[in-house]
Amino acid sequence: MITILRKHSRWLMIVIAILAMPFCLYFVRTDWMSALRSNTAAKLYGRDISTTEIERGARLLRLAGNLGMNEFINELLAQWRPQRAKTQSEAQREAEEEFAIDLMILQHEAEALGIRPTTAEIASVVTKMRAFRGDAGSFDIKRYNDIVQNALGPLGFTEAQIEELAGDQIRLDRVKELLSTGVTVSPAESKTNFEQLYSKFEVSVVRFKTSDVANEVKISDDEIAKYYEGAKEQLKSEEKRKVQFVALTLSEAEKKLTGKERIDALQKLSDKANDVAQALAEKNADFAAVAVKFQLSIKNTGDFTQAAPDPELKQDSQLVQAAFQLSNDEPTSEPIQGADGFYILHLAAITPARPLTLEEAKPKIVEALKARKERELVSIRAASVAHDLGEALKAGDTLAKAAQKLNLKLEKVPPFSLADELEPKASPPPDKVPDLPVIKNAVADLHSNEVTEPIPTSDGALIAVVEKRDPPDAALAAANRASLEQRILQGKRAMIFAEWLRERRRAAGVQPIVPS
Repeated sequence: MITILRKHSRWLMIVIAILAMPFCLYFVRTDWMSALRSNTAAKLYGRDISTTEIERGARLLRLAGNLGMNEFINELLAQWRPQRAKTQSEAQREAEEEFAIDLMILQHEAEALGIRPTTAEIASVVTKMRAFRGDAGSFDIKRYNDIVQNALGPLGFTEAQIEELAGDQIRLDRVKELLSTGVTVSPAESKTNFEQLYSKFEVSVVRFKTSDVANEVKISDDEIAKYYEGAKEQLKSEEKRKVQFVALTLSEAEKKLTGKERIDALQKLSDKANDVAQALAEKNADFAAVAVKFQLSIKNTGDFTQAAPDPELKQDSQLVQAAFQLSNDEPTSEPIQGADGFYILHLAAITPARPLTLEEAKPKIVEALKARKERELVSIRAASVAHDLGEALKAGDTLAKAAQKLNLKLEKVPPFSLADELEPKASPPPDKVPDLPVIKNAVADLHSNEVTEPIPTSDGALIAVVEKRDPPDAALAAANRASLEQRILQGKRAMIFAEWLRERRRAAGVQPIVPS
Protein backbone atom coordinates (compact mmCIF):
# COMPACT_ATOMS: atom_id res chain seq x y z
CA MET A 1 0.00 0.00 0.00
CA ILE A 2 2.50 2.65 1.13
CA THR A 3 6.25 2.30 1.40
CA ILE A 4 6.33 1.43 5.08
CA LEU A 5 3.60 -1.15 4.65
CA ARG A 6 5.59 -2.91 1.91
CA LYS A 7 8.89 -3.20 3.76
CA HIS A 8 8.40 -6.89 4.50
CA SER A 9 8.75 -7.68 0.77
CA ARG A 10 12.49 -7.27 0.28
CA TRP A 11 12.59 -7.92 -3.47
CA LEU A 12 9.81 -5.38 -4.02
CA MET A 13 11.70 -2.77 -2.02
CA ILE A 14 14.64 -3.22 -4.39
CA VAL A 15 12.36 -2.57 -7.34
CA ILE A 16 10.94 0.51 -5.59
CA ALA A 17 14.43 1.80 -4.91
CA ILE A 18 15.30 1.48 -8.61
CA LEU A 19 12.08 3.17 -9.71
CA ALA A 20 12.65 5.98 -7.20
CA MET A 21 15.98 6.92 -8.79
CA PRO A 22 14.43 9.19 -11.46
CA PHE A 23 12.76 11.17 -8.67
CA CYS A 24 16.12 11.68 -7.01
CA LEU A 25 17.91 12.59 -10.23
CA TYR A 26 15.08 14.90 -11.15
CA PHE A 27 15.92 17.36 -8.40
CA VAL A 28 19.48 16.54 -7.36
CA ARG A 29 21.01 18.61 -10.13
CA THR A 30 18.58 21.46 -9.66
CA ASP A 31 19.34 21.59 -5.92
CA TRP A 32 23.07 21.39 -6.71
CA MET A 33 22.85 24.41 -8.98
CA SER A 34 20.73 26.21 -6.40
CA ALA A 35 23.35 25.55 -3.75
CA LEU A 36 26.00 27.18 -5.91
CA ARG A 37 23.99 30.39 -6.08
CA SER A 38 21.98 30.38 -2.86
CA ASN A 39 22.37 32.97 -0.14
CA THR A 40 21.50 32.66 3.51
CA ALA A 41 17.74 32.97 3.80
CA ALA A 42 17.50 32.96 7.60
CA LYS A 43 19.23 32.00 10.83
CA LEU A 44 17.85 29.35 13.15
CA TYR A 45 19.43 27.87 16.28
CA GLY A 46 22.61 29.74 15.42
CA ARG A 47 23.02 28.25 11.95
CA ASP A 48 22.40 29.59 8.48
CA ILE A 49 19.31 28.37 6.66
CA SER A 50 19.78 28.30 2.89
CA THR A 51 17.22 29.28 0.29
CA THR A 52 17.30 25.63 -0.85
CA GLU A 53 16.01 24.52 2.57
CA ILE A 54 13.33 27.21 2.52
CA GLU A 55 12.25 26.19 -0.99
CA ARG A 56 11.97 22.57 0.11
CA GLY A 57 9.76 23.66 3.00
CA ALA A 58 7.62 25.62 0.52
CA ARG A 59 7.17 22.50 -1.60
CA LEU A 60 6.20 20.56 1.55
CA LEU A 61 3.54 23.20 2.22
CA ARG A 62 2.12 22.66 -1.26
CA LEU A 63 2.18 18.89 -0.76
CA ALA A 64 0.43 19.24 2.62
CA GLY A 65 -2.27 21.25 0.87
CA ASN A 66 -2.64 18.56 -1.79
CA LEU A 67 -3.01 15.96 0.95
CA GLY A 68 -5.80 17.90 2.67
CA MET A 69 -3.74 18.69 5.79
CA ASN A 70 -5.46 22.05 6.23
CA GLU A 71 -5.61 21.98 10.03
CA PHE A 72 -1.90 21.12 10.22
CA ILE A 73 -1.07 24.05 7.91
CA ASN A 74 -3.32 26.45 9.81
CA GLU A 75 -1.79 25.60 13.17
CA LEU A 76 1.76 26.15 11.94
CA LEU A 77 0.74 29.44 10.32
CA ALA A 78 -1.69 30.55 13.05
CA GLN A 79 0.31 33.65 13.95
CA TRP A 80 1.60 34.53 10.50
CA ARG A 81 0.54 37.88 9.09
CA PRO A 82 1.92 39.36 5.83
CA GLN A 83 4.73 41.80 6.58
CA ARG A 84 6.51 42.75 3.37
CA ALA A 85 3.90 41.53 0.92
CA LYS A 86 2.41 43.94 -1.59
CA THR A 87 0.88 41.35 -3.91
CA GLN A 88 -0.82 37.98 -3.50
CA SER A 89 2.26 36.18 -4.85
CA GLU A 90 4.46 37.93 -2.28
CA ALA A 91 2.08 37.00 0.52
CA GLN A 92 2.15 33.39 -0.64
CA ARG A 93 5.95 33.44 -0.64
CA GLU A 94 6.01 34.85 2.89
CA ALA A 95 3.62 32.12 4.07
CA GLU A 96 5.84 29.47 2.49
CA GLU A 97 8.92 30.88 4.24
CA GLU A 98 7.11 31.01 7.57
CA PHE A 99 5.85 27.43 7.18
CA ALA A 100 9.35 26.17 6.33
CA ILE A 101 10.85 27.80 9.44
CA ASP A 102 8.06 26.69 11.78
CA LEU A 103 8.29 23.13 10.47
CA MET A 104 12.01 23.05 11.27
CA ILE A 105 11.30 24.36 14.77
CA LEU A 106 8.58 21.74 15.33
CA GLN A 107 10.93 18.95 14.26
CA HIS A 108 13.79 20.27 16.42
CA GLU A 109 11.67 20.72 19.53
CA ALA A 110 9.89 17.37 19.13
CA GLU A 111 13.28 15.63 18.96
CA ALA A 112 14.36 17.46 22.12
CA LEU A 113 11.17 16.22 23.83
CA GLY A 114 11.88 12.65 22.74
CA ILE A 115 8.94 12.50 20.32
CA ARG A 116 9.80 10.00 17.59
CA PRO A 117 6.89 8.66 15.52
CA THR A 118 6.98 4.93 14.78
CA THR A 119 6.44 3.46 11.32
CA ALA A 120 3.12 1.98 12.44
CA GLU A 121 1.91 5.37 13.69
CA ILE A 122 2.97 7.04 10.45
CA ALA A 123 1.17 4.38 8.39
CA SER A 124 -2.01 4.97 10.41
CA VAL A 125 -1.89 8.74 9.78
CA VAL A 126 -1.24 8.29 6.05
CA THR A 127 -4.24 6.00 5.62
CA LYS A 128 -6.45 8.62 7.30
CA MET A 129 -5.33 11.58 5.16
CA ARG A 130 -8.24 13.35 3.50
CA ALA A 131 -6.75 13.11 0.01
CA PHE A 132 -6.74 9.29 0.20
CA ARG A 133 -10.30 8.79 1.43
CA GLY A 134 -12.72 7.08 -0.89
CA ASP A 135 -16.45 7.69 -1.17
CA ALA A 136 -17.05 5.46 1.84
CA GLY A 137 -14.58 7.49 3.92
CA SER A 138 -11.97 4.72 4.12
CA PHE A 139 -8.47 4.55 2.61
CA ASP A 140 -8.58 4.31 -1.20
CA ILE A 141 -5.44 2.77 -2.73
CA LYS A 142 -6.37 4.15 -6.17
CA ARG A 143 -6.38 7.70 -4.90
CA TYR A 144 -3.10 7.09 -3.14
CA ASN A 145 -1.45 5.72 -6.27
CA ASP A 146 -2.82 8.57 -8.37
CA ILE A 147 -1.17 11.16 -6.11
CA VAL A 148 2.07 9.17 -5.94
CA GLN A 149 2.25 8.90 -9.73
CA ASN A 150 1.09 12.38 -10.71
CA ALA A 151 1.51 14.85 -7.84
CA LEU A 152 4.85 14.00 -6.25
CA GLY A 153 7.13 14.17 -9.29
CA PRO A 154 6.47 17.84 -10.15
CA LEU A 155 7.36 18.74 -6.54
CA GLY A 156 10.56 16.67 -6.63
CA PHE A 157 9.22 14.32 -3.96
CA THR A 158 8.59 10.62 -3.43
CA GLU A 159 6.36 8.66 -1.06
CA ALA A 160 8.92 9.41 1.64
CA GLN A 161 7.71 13.00 1.85
CA ILE A 162 4.12 11.85 2.44
CA GLU A 163 5.43 9.82 5.35
CA GLU A 164 7.56 12.77 6.49
CA LEU A 165 4.49 15.00 6.72
CA ALA A 166 2.58 12.25 8.52
CA GLY A 167 5.39 12.15 11.06
CA ASP A 168 5.22 15.93 11.44
CA GLN A 169 1.48 15.68 12.07
CA ILE A 170 2.19 13.20 14.87
CA ARG A 171 4.86 15.50 16.32
CA LEU A 172 2.46 18.44 16.36
CA ASP A 173 -0.30 16.39 18.01
CA ARG A 174 2.07 15.02 20.69
CA VAL A 175 3.43 18.48 21.49
CA LYS A 176 -0.12 19.81 21.84
CA GLU A 177 -1.00 16.92 24.16
CA LEU A 178 1.99 17.65 26.38
CA LEU A 179 1.30 21.39 26.47
CA SER A 180 -2.40 21.04 27.23
CA THR A 181 -2.13 18.53 30.05
CA GLY A 182 -4.64 19.60 32.70
CA VAL A 183 -6.55 21.94 30.39
CA THR A 184 -10.31 21.48 30.81
CA VAL A 185 -13.63 23.17 30.02
CA SER A 186 -15.59 24.18 33.12
CA PRO A 187 -19.38 23.60 33.27
CA ALA A 188 -19.97 27.38 33.46
CA GLU A 189 -17.78 28.01 30.42
CA SER A 190 -19.52 25.24 28.51
CA LYS A 191 -22.99 26.62 29.40
CA THR A 192 -22.09 30.20 28.41
CA ASN A 193 -20.60 29.18 25.09
CA PHE A 194 -23.47 26.84 24.31
CA GLU A 195 -26.09 29.51 24.94
CA GLN A 196 -24.21 32.04 22.85
CA LEU A 197 -23.63 29.69 19.92
CA TYR A 198 -27.04 28.02 19.78
CA SER A 199 -29.33 30.98 20.52
CA LYS A 200 -31.54 31.82 17.54
CA PHE A 201 -31.09 35.37 16.26
CA GLU A 202 -33.52 37.44 14.26
CA VAL A 203 -31.65 40.47 12.96
CA SER A 204 -32.26 43.42 10.65
CA VAL A 205 -29.59 45.71 9.24
CA VAL A 206 -29.45 49.26 7.92
CA ARG A 207 -26.82 49.90 5.24
CA PHE A 208 -24.98 53.13 4.50
CA LYS A 209 -23.10 53.25 1.19
CA THR A 210 -20.25 55.57 0.29
CA SER A 211 -21.76 55.97 -3.16
CA ASP A 212 -24.75 57.71 -1.56
CA VAL A 213 -22.53 60.50 -0.20
CA ALA A 214 -20.00 60.73 -3.05
CA ASN A 215 -21.51 63.94 -4.42
CA GLU A 216 -21.25 65.63 -1.03
CA VAL A 217 -17.48 65.23 -0.82
CA LYS A 218 -15.30 68.04 -2.16
CA ILE A 219 -11.50 68.11 -2.23
CA SER A 220 -9.69 71.44 -2.21
CA ASP A 221 -6.29 72.25 -3.70
CA ASP A 222 -5.01 73.09 -0.22
CA GLU A 223 -5.96 69.61 1.03
CA ILE A 224 -4.19 68.02 -1.94
CA ALA A 225 -1.03 70.06 -1.34
CA LYS A 226 -1.04 69.26 2.39
CA TYR A 227 -1.48 65.54 1.72
CA TYR A 228 1.34 65.63 -0.83
CA GLU A 229 3.76 67.29 1.59
CA GLY A 230 2.97 64.77 4.30
CA ALA A 231 3.22 61.68 2.07
CA LYS A 232 5.84 62.80 -0.43
CA GLU A 233 8.25 60.01 0.52
CA GLN A 234 5.64 57.33 -0.18
CA LEU A 235 4.30 58.82 -3.41
CA LYS A 236 6.50 57.14 -5.96
CA SER A 237 6.13 55.60 -9.37
CA GLU A 238 6.23 51.81 -9.59
CA GLU A 239 9.56 50.19 -10.39
CA LYS A 240 9.55 48.62 -13.83
CA ARG A 241 11.48 45.68 -15.18
CA LYS A 242 12.23 44.29 -18.61
CA VAL A 243 13.56 40.74 -18.95
CA GLN A 244 14.58 38.16 -21.50
CA PHE A 245 13.93 34.49 -20.88
CA VAL A 246 14.24 31.04 -22.36
CA ALA A 247 11.62 28.34 -21.82
CA LEU A 248 12.41 24.63 -21.71
CA THR A 249 8.93 23.15 -21.67
CA LEU A 250 7.12 19.97 -22.63
CA SER A 251 5.74 19.67 -26.12
CA GLU A 252 1.98 19.57 -26.58
CA ALA A 253 2.13 15.79 -26.87
CA GLU A 254 4.33 15.46 -23.76
CA LYS A 255 1.95 17.61 -21.69
CA LYS A 256 -0.60 14.78 -21.95
CA LEU A 257 1.78 12.24 -20.38
CA THR A 258 1.27 11.04 -16.79
CA GLY A 259 3.21 9.06 -14.22
CA LYS A 260 6.73 7.89 -14.96
CA GLU A 261 6.59 8.93 -18.63
CA ARG A 262 5.91 12.55 -17.66
CA ILE A 263 8.63 12.43 -15.01
CA ASP A 264 11.14 11.12 -17.54
CA ALA A 265 10.25 13.91 -19.96
CA LEU A 266 10.63 16.51 -17.21
CA GLN A 267 13.92 14.90 -16.18
CA LYS A 268 15.38 15.54 -19.62
CA LEU A 269 14.30 19.16 -19.45
CA SER A 270 15.76 19.44 -15.94
CA ASP A 271 19.11 18.12 -17.18
CA LYS A 272 19.17 20.59 -20.04
CA ALA A 273 18.07 23.49 -17.81
CA ASN A 274 20.90 22.74 -15.40
CA ASP A 275 23.40 22.61 -18.29
CA VAL A 276 22.16 25.99 -19.48
CA ALA A 277 22.36 27.42 -15.94
CA GLN A 278 25.89 26.09 -15.54
CA ALA A 279 26.95 27.75 -18.80
CA LEU A 280 25.38 31.04 -17.70
CA ALA A 281 27.20 30.85 -14.36
CA GLU A 282 30.59 30.96 -16.09
CA LYS A 283 32.53 34.20 -16.02
CA ASN A 284 31.51 36.75 -18.69
CA ALA A 285 28.78 34.42 -19.99
CA ASP A 286 26.49 36.05 -22.57
CA PHE A 287 22.79 35.18 -22.28
CA ALA A 288 22.12 35.41 -26.02
CA ALA A 289 25.20 33.36 -26.93
CA VAL A 290 24.31 30.61 -24.44
CA ALA A 291 20.76 30.50 -25.79
CA VAL A 292 22.11 30.05 -29.33
CA LYS A 293 24.50 27.35 -28.15
CA PHE A 294 21.63 25.32 -26.68
CA GLN A 295 19.29 26.11 -29.57
CA LEU A 296 16.84 28.02 -27.40
CA SER A 297 14.75 30.95 -28.60
CA ILE A 298 14.83 34.08 -26.46
CA LYS A 299 11.58 35.81 -25.56
CA ASN A 300 11.53 39.48 -24.59
CA THR A 301 9.07 41.30 -22.37
CA GLY A 302 8.15 44.95 -22.43
CA ASP A 303 8.45 47.16 -19.36
CA PHE A 304 6.20 45.83 -16.59
CA THR A 305 5.49 46.28 -12.89
CA GLN A 306 4.71 43.72 -10.20
CA ALA A 307 1.10 44.84 -10.16
CA ALA A 308 0.78 44.66 -13.95
CA PRO A 309 3.02 41.80 -15.23
CA ASP A 310 3.95 41.40 -18.87
CA PRO A 311 1.63 38.97 -20.71
CA GLU A 312 4.61 36.68 -21.38
CA LEU A 313 4.98 36.07 -17.62
CA LYS A 314 1.35 35.94 -16.51
CA GLN A 315 1.17 32.15 -16.79
CA ASP A 316 3.16 31.73 -13.57
CA SER A 317 3.42 34.16 -10.63
CA GLN A 318 6.84 32.67 -9.80
CA LEU A 319 8.26 34.26 -12.93
CA VAL A 320 7.16 37.76 -11.95
CA GLN A 321 8.53 37.27 -8.46
CA ALA A 322 11.83 35.99 -9.82
CA ALA A 323 12.08 38.93 -12.25
CA PHE A 324 11.98 41.40 -9.37
CA GLN A 325 14.64 39.47 -7.44
CA LEU A 326 17.20 39.92 -10.23
CA SER A 327 19.82 42.63 -9.92
CA ASN A 328 22.62 44.10 -12.00
CA ASP A 329 25.09 42.06 -9.92
CA GLU A 330 23.08 38.82 -10.40
CA PRO A 331 21.10 39.39 -13.61
CA THR A 332 20.28 35.75 -14.37
CA SER A 333 17.91 33.49 -12.45
CA GLU A 334 18.26 29.85 -11.57
CA PRO A 335 16.02 27.45 -13.50
CA ILE A 336 12.47 28.11 -12.31
CA GLN A 337 10.18 25.11 -12.42
CA GLY A 338 6.70 25.66 -13.83
CA ALA A 339 3.89 23.23 -14.42
CA ASP A 340 5.27 22.06 -17.76
CA GLY A 341 8.99 22.77 -17.62
CA PHE A 342 11.66 25.27 -16.67
CA TYR A 343 12.34 28.96 -17.28
CA ILE A 344 15.53 30.99 -16.99
CA LEU A 345 15.21 34.78 -16.77
CA HIS A 346 17.79 37.45 -17.60
CA LEU A 347 17.47 41.08 -16.53
CA ALA A 348 17.39 43.43 -19.52
CA ALA A 349 16.58 46.75 -17.86
CA ILE A 350 15.40 48.39 -14.64
CA THR A 351 13.41 51.58 -14.47
CA PRO A 352 13.70 52.49 -10.79
CA ALA A 353 10.87 54.01 -8.80
CA ARG A 354 11.07 57.79 -8.55
CA PRO A 355 9.24 60.47 -6.53
CA LEU A 356 6.07 61.71 -8.19
CA THR A 357 5.50 65.40 -8.79
CA LEU A 358 2.41 67.01 -7.29
CA GLU A 359 0.63 66.91 -10.66
CA GLU A 360 1.55 63.24 -11.23
CA ALA A 361 0.42 62.29 -7.74
CA LYS A 362 -2.76 64.39 -7.80
CA PRO A 363 -5.14 61.66 -9.11
CA LYS A 364 -3.98 59.21 -6.41
CA ILE A 365 -4.22 61.88 -3.72
CA VAL A 366 -7.74 62.92 -4.75
CA GLU A 367 -8.82 59.27 -4.77
CA ALA A 368 -7.35 58.66 -1.30
CA LEU A 369 -8.82 61.84 0.20
CA LYS A 370 -12.21 61.21 -1.37
CA ALA A 371 -12.36 57.64 -0.08
CA ARG A 372 -11.34 58.77 3.39
CA LYS A 373 -13.94 61.54 3.55
CA GLU A 374 -16.70 59.31 2.21
CA ARG A 375 -15.99 56.71 4.87
CA GLU A 376 -15.83 59.33 7.60
CA LEU A 377 -19.15 60.80 6.52
CA VAL A 378 -20.80 57.37 6.29
CA SER A 379 -19.41 56.40 9.71
CA ILE A 380 -20.73 59.59 11.33
CA ARG A 381 -24.19 59.05 9.86
CA ALA A 382 -24.25 55.39 10.86
CA ALA A 383 -23.21 56.26 14.44
CA SER A 384 -25.94 58.91 14.67
CA VAL A 385 -28.60 56.51 13.40
CA ALA A 386 -27.40 53.74 15.73
CA HIS A 387 -27.75 56.11 18.70
CA ASP A 388 -31.20 57.39 17.70
CA LEU A 389 -32.46 53.90 16.90
CA GLY A 390 -31.19 52.53 20.20
CA GLU A 391 -32.89 55.34 22.14
CA ALA A 392 -36.18 54.78 20.30
CA LEU A 393 -36.14 51.06 21.13
CA LYS A 394 -35.34 51.79 24.78
CA ALA A 395 -38.32 54.15 24.87
CA GLY A 396 -40.59 51.27 23.87
CA ASP A 397 -40.98 51.77 20.13
CA THR A 398 -41.12 48.70 17.95
CA LEU A 399 -38.35 48.37 15.39
CA ALA A 400 -40.79 49.05 12.55
CA LYS A 401 -42.08 52.23 14.21
CA ALA A 402 -38.57 53.46 15.03
CA ALA A 403 -37.41 52.83 11.49
CA GLN A 404 -40.38 54.74 10.10
CA LYS A 405 -39.67 57.72 12.37
CA LEU A 406 -36.02 57.81 11.30
CA ASN A 407 -36.82 57.11 7.64
CA LEU A 408 -34.68 53.96 7.60
CA LYS A 409 -34.73 51.08 5.15
CA LEU A 410 -34.49 47.80 7.06
CA GLU A 411 -32.98 44.69 5.52
CA LYS A 412 -34.17 41.47 7.15
CA VAL A 413 -31.50 38.80 7.67
CA PRO A 414 -32.72 35.17 7.62
CA PRO A 415 -32.79 33.72 11.17
CA PHE A 416 -29.49 32.18 12.22
CA SER A 417 -27.46 30.92 15.13
CA LEU A 418 -23.74 31.36 15.53
CA ALA A 419 -23.46 27.57 15.52
CA ASP A 420 -24.49 27.61 11.86
CA GLU A 421 -20.79 28.23 11.15
CA LEU A 422 -20.13 24.76 12.54
CA GLU A 423 -22.73 23.32 10.17
CA PRO A 424 -22.32 25.21 6.86
CA LYS A 425 -25.41 23.66 5.26
CA ALA A 426 -27.59 25.29 7.91
CA SER A 427 -26.30 28.82 7.15
CA PRO A 428 -28.16 31.22 4.86
CA PRO A 429 -26.45 31.32 1.45
CA PRO A 430 -23.57 33.86 1.73
CA ASP A 431 -24.35 35.42 -1.67
CA LYS A 432 -27.86 36.30 -0.42
CA VAL A 433 -26.65 37.85 2.84
CA PRO A 434 -23.71 40.18 2.24
CA ASP A 435 -21.40 40.68 5.23
CA LEU A 436 -23.08 37.88 7.19
CA PRO A 437 -19.90 36.81 9.09
CA VAL A 438 -19.27 40.34 10.42
CA ILE A 439 -22.95 40.74 11.28
CA LYS A 440 -22.86 37.52 13.32
CA ASN A 441 -19.69 38.60 15.08
CA ALA A 442 -21.14 42.01 15.92
CA VAL A 443 -24.40 40.69 17.46
CA ALA A 444 -22.88 37.71 19.30
CA ASP A 445 -23.11 39.39 22.73
CA LEU A 446 -26.29 41.42 22.13
CA HIS A 447 -29.87 40.76 23.22
CA SER A 448 -33.30 41.72 21.87
CA ASN A 449 -33.73 45.40 20.87
CA GLU A 450 -30.00 46.14 21.07
CA VAL A 451 -28.11 47.90 18.26
CA THR A 452 -24.52 47.43 17.16
CA GLU A 453 -21.94 50.13 16.63
CA PRO A 454 -21.29 51.02 12.95
CA ILE A 455 -19.67 48.08 11.14
CA PRO A 456 -17.34 48.92 8.21
CA THR A 457 -18.13 47.10 4.96
CA SER A 458 -16.49 47.03 1.55
CA ASP A 459 -18.86 49.70 0.22
CA GLY A 460 -19.59 51.72 3.36
CA ALA A 461 -20.98 50.66 6.73
CA LEU A 462 -23.96 49.03 8.39
CA ILE A 463 -25.65 48.78 11.76
CA ALA A 464 -27.43 45.63 12.95
CA VAL A 465 -30.43 45.39 15.28
CA VAL A 466 -31.28 42.25 17.22
CA GLU A 467 -35.05 41.96 16.95
CA LYS A 468 -35.26 38.71 18.86
CA ARG A 469 -32.89 36.27 20.51
CA ASP A 470 -34.42 32.96 21.54
CA PRO A 471 -32.56 30.61 23.93
CA PRO A 472 -31.25 27.31 22.54
CA ASP A 473 -33.63 24.43 22.02
CA ALA A 474 -33.25 22.14 25.03
CA ALA A 475 -33.25 19.14 22.71
CA LEU A 476 -30.02 20.42 21.19
CA ALA A 477 -28.19 20.34 24.48
CA ALA A 478 -27.79 16.60 24.73
CA ALA A 479 -26.87 16.24 21.07
CA ASN A 480 -24.38 19.12 20.77
CA ARG A 481 -23.03 20.01 24.22
CA ALA A 482 -20.33 17.33 24.20
CA SER A 483 -19.12 18.15 20.70
CA LEU A 484 -19.04 21.86 21.57
CA GLU A 485 -16.92 21.18 24.65
CA GLN A 486 -14.53 19.21 22.45
CA ARG A 487 -14.28 22.15 20.01
CA ILE A 488 -13.61 24.55 22.86
CA LEU A 489 -10.91 22.24 24.17
CA GLN A 490 -9.35 22.00 20.71
CA GLY A 491 -9.41 25.78 20.46
CA LYS A 492 -7.62 26.12 23.80
CA ARG A 493 -5.00 23.60 22.76
CA ALA A 494 -4.45 25.44 19.48
CA MET A 495 -3.98 28.74 21.35
CA ILE A 496 -1.52 27.16 23.78
CA PHE A 497 0.41 25.62 20.89
CA ALA A 498 0.50 28.94 19.03
CA GLU A 499 1.91 30.68 22.10
CA TRP A 500 4.45 27.89 22.59
CA LEU A 501 5.54 28.13 18.97
CA ARG A 502 5.97 31.90 19.28
CA GLU A 503 8.16 31.42 22.35
CA ARG A 504 10.14 28.64 20.65
CA ARG A 505 10.76 30.95 17.67
CA ARG A 506 12.27 33.48 20.06
CA ALA A 507 14.38 30.80 21.71
CA ALA A 508 15.56 29.58 18.29
CA GLY A 509 16.74 33.08 17.43
CA VAL A 510 14.79 33.31 14.19
CA GLN A 511 16.06 36.26 12.19
CA PRO A 512 14.01 37.91 9.44
CA ILE A 513 14.21 36.06 6.17
CA VAL A 514 16.19 37.97 3.57
CA PRO A 515 14.64 37.87 0.08
CA SER A 516 16.94 35.85 -2.14
